[in-house]
Amino acid sequence: MSNTSNVSTDVSAPADIYDNETFEPARCIGPLIGRVRVALLESLDRALSPLNVTSAQYVILSILASGADSASQICRGISYDAGAMTRMIDRLEQRGLLKRVRVADDRRTVKLQLTDEGKALYPKMRASAMEVINGLLRGFSKAEARQLEDFLKRMLENA
Repeated sequence: MSNTSNVSTDVSAPADIYDNETFEPARCIGPLIGRVRVALLESLDRALSPLNVTSAQYVILSILASGADSASQICRGISYDAGAMTRMIDRLEQRGLLKRVRVADDRRTVKLQLTDEGKALYPKMRASAMEVINGLLRGFSKAEARQLEDFLKRMLENA
């Protein structure tokens, strides 16, 4: 059975994707991913504004809701520096959405937890995020969206 698609499925091919003749910095994958990220975050900020939450705050709360329990785990997941993370956690704690809890057998260790208010707000934030992402994926099939996810994961593995 022959492959009639114009897309190569050979992931081991060593050929470069871009070369001096075809490379257009403004149109290559890096700036496009950057522009999609900016559009996603701006749309998410607008969608979350009625909940008085920013996209950056949502990302942190969603990581906590997914099982992370320390600032260092969150920093690794989103490439935040420790100072910025501390300030963000301070704001979220002041809002009553998360709390710092000292570990009984090691008082130097601080775990982060969603408060009851944070747990109650999280499903609304998650629904807003899904709506925004679904809007950005309008016109894609589910298979295409999963393929895009796989491509992006592969790029992260290559990084």
